[in-house]
Amino acid sequence: MLTFDHILIRYGELALKGKNRHMFEKQLVQNIRSVLKPSFPRLTYHRTFGRILLGLNGEDPVPIKDKLRKIFGIHSFSLAIRVTNELDKMKQAALHALQASEGEVRTFKINARRAYKPFPISSSELNHHLGGFVLANTEQISVDVHSPDVEIKVEVRESGTYIMTGEFKGLGGLPVGTSGKVLLMLSGGIDSPVAGYYLLKRGVTLEAIHFHSPPFTNEKAKQKVVDLAAKLTNFGGQVKLHIVPFTELQKHIHEKVPSNMEMTIMRRMMLRISEGIAKKTDALAIATGESLGQVASQTLHSMNTINEVTTTPVLRPLLTMDKEEVITVAKEIDTFNISILPYEDCCTIFLPPDSKTKPTRQQAKKFEQFVETEAYVQAAIEGTETMVIKSEAAVSKTEMDELL
Repeated sequence: MLTFDHILIRYGELALKGKNRHMFEKQLVQNIRSVLKPSFPRLTYHRTFGRILLGLNGEDPVPIKDKLRKIFGIHSFSLAIRVTNELDKMKQAALHALQASEGEVRTFKINARRAYKPFPISSSELNHHLGGFVLANTEQISVDVHSPDVEIKVEVRESGTYIMTGEFKGLGGLPVGTSGKVLLMLSGGIDSPVAGYYLLKRGVTLEAIHFHSPPFTNEKAKQKVVDLAAKLTNFGGQVKLHIVPFTELQKHIHEKVPSNMEMTIMRRMMLRISEGIAKKTDALAIATGESLGQVASQTLHSMNTINEVTTTPVLRPLLTMDKEEVITVAKEIDTFNISILPYEDCCTIFLPPDSKTKPTRQQAKKFEQFVETEAYVQAAIEGTETMVIKSEAAVSKTEMDELL
């Protein structure tokens, strides 16, 4: 009995990675398996050139499709009927695929690709054979090579021939785990989770740091950040979240620094602490949710002054985005409703009405003379609490090596 018993997964940018291609492909298979294995234990995984093939073995493809849509590195995927490389079986599968198509079908097109070159029939000849058979066994249906109602894709591979009629779009990007580690400064706001999403899209392994100032910020504010980190695990697996005790340093800054420079000095301290945590965790960069000119601390002058205190690269994925664009993405990744919960984070405490938009490095150094920087920064680093926010499951390296 013919049935859609496989999912064929395509990936795009990985083809550009040359000698590192194997590593990227292997990581993508591991990420897919990590997401799918807990809920779909009967799936099988096979990596071939340019494709990943999932054997369904009776698993329901509908929830699998929903999960594949959230995995970075996948360009697109299709439900497929797998048959042996025999022309008669290919014909029957092509006809079945057309008949199983949803909606009204008046025209079709065969698009064959012979990836397995020892197969004796060329792609164009295969188009002719399969198209002729479908026409002979259907009524009131014609061929349209330009804009058909249904395109029947056929891929001939060594492991068999895969017949498909639909294609589902993936997130694209690179597999998470292929681009090094980044420490994301995760507030409770709208922007930083979206920045984390875009970092994951470029293959980054993400850890997060949050500055917590009890009793000025309560446990609900902390839980809000945990919930945001949990949302990011939907796209990149587990996230380590570092919770920094920031109360004493923040009060010290408030007491010693003029109000219009408080935000600048506070951000410089946050960056020093983040750099310390980044070094301890082997993160190669720090990232923020800043957008150029959005608030006083996000002007180029402010960024220049704040960045002075670190030699670690500071990434700003949202730098050129409008707030409306960020909100749109936040809603798409399901972080928006959490971000707008009315619990203050440390950046809104003691917020002055007159923060400088063009602070200079000289001004910052002048006022930092009154702050016991080293002692407070070190105490914050040493008092940091780390928790692991897990996705549904993870696959060990040993298990993946056995698979591949």
